[in-house]
Amino acid sequence: MYKVKIVNKSNFNLPEYATMHSSGVDLKANISSVIILKPFERKLIPTGIFIELPEGIEAQIRPRSGLALKKGISILNTPGTIDSDYRGEIGIIIINLSNEPVKIEPGERICQMVFAEYKRIEFEQVESLSSTERGAGGFGSTGIK
Repeated sequence: MYKVKIVNKSNFNLPEYATMHSSGVDLKANISSVIILKPFERKLIPTGIFIELPEGIEAQIRPRSGLALKKGISILNTPGTIDSDYRGEIGIIIINLSNEPVKIEPGERICQMVFAEYKRIEFEQVESLSSTERGAGGFGSTGIK
């Protein structure tokens, strides 16, 4: 198990897993009053959370499906990546994709943060790549079903 150092400058408890089998922890809006997002408006929402990740671990910021369905809000640049050398406050770029104004409440769970291992790679420049059955086919070339 990895340990992640955390500084919590928010007005809320530390992030935690909602269930035994949750893959991510919810982050909360660290705001002092309600924010109203107009249709298609986006804002950077502070969380008051700062983390120090071990080398080889990234944190991914993902939308919460319940907010997407119930309020029509999502996260821009999803999944957002927090690199292991970032030490600033985690901010969440939220967009209202609905046709109605949406309220973001203080302490509302606005996204989930999932941790993943990664490996550094080294590029080897070549003149050509090996052939495969798929080749350069993309964007649905393997079928829709």
